[in-house]
Amino acid sequence: MLKEVIATRYITPLREGGSLPGLVEADDLRTYVMKFTGAGQGRKTLVAEVICGELARRLGLRVPGLVTIGLDPVLGLGEPDPEVQELLKASGGRNLGMDFLSRAIGFDALAHRVSPREAGRTVWFDALVNNVDRSWRNPNMLVKQGELWLIDHGATLIWHHNWPGARASAAKPYDASDHALAPFGPEVGAAAAELAPLVTEKLLAEVTAEIPDEWLVDEPGFDTPDAVRHAYAEPLLTRAAVIHERIEGIEGAK
Repeated sequence: MLKEVIATRYITPLREGGSLPGLVEADDLRTYVMKFTGAGQGRKTLVAEVICGELARRLGLRVPGLVTIGLDPVLGLGEPDPEVQELLKASGGRNLGMDFLSRAIGFDALAHRVSPREAGRTVWFDALVNNVDRSWRNPNMLVKQGELWLIDHGATLIWHHNWPGARASAAKPYDASDHALAPFGPEVGAAAAELAPLVTEKLLAEVTAEIPDEWLVDEPGFDTPDAVRHAYAEPLLTRAAVIHERIEGIEGAK
């Protein structure tokens, strides 16, 4: 399971994110970017972050470390911003934290170079999880000491918003024409050959096991949290084997 910490101080909101994440300090004296269960997109955003973050890490991609953060709503009492105060009050209990990458800067395709191999691995991974939020307008990537880090995976796994149609949704092609790394000649075929065999039933069971039960209970159509975990893993297992053949918008992607 993910490491558990307790939020001790709310530092500031990060208004770049649509769900208003915040910078917090925890009882382990570390600083985290915190995403809240009480945000408009709810717990499914946090589930997607866990699955994508832990899967990316196991595939050798750079992503910030994840923790769960216990939040006492009392931290919101002294917050002057009414929107932030309401968010903190609505998010008591377990939330999600990501390591704060200090001194990292936003990725800029004009200022940073990415090798075709790394671009291919990233595009393949984004196709696997159907990440629609890695465009040149909003890359959701950081650069620290010359290394590329992937962040913000809340807009992935879109089939979990309609479970009855999940299989059909997961079978759809992935349009990478607008991807932030499309200009770098992504070697998607090589990435698929390297990464697809790693996406096994066992690996996905390990990844989905990191999701706290309370983010999965009462999901319509499922009796147990483990049933929901299986529903998340099944499309990814199927998709991993074939998604490189369904990536559109990049010349030579297949």
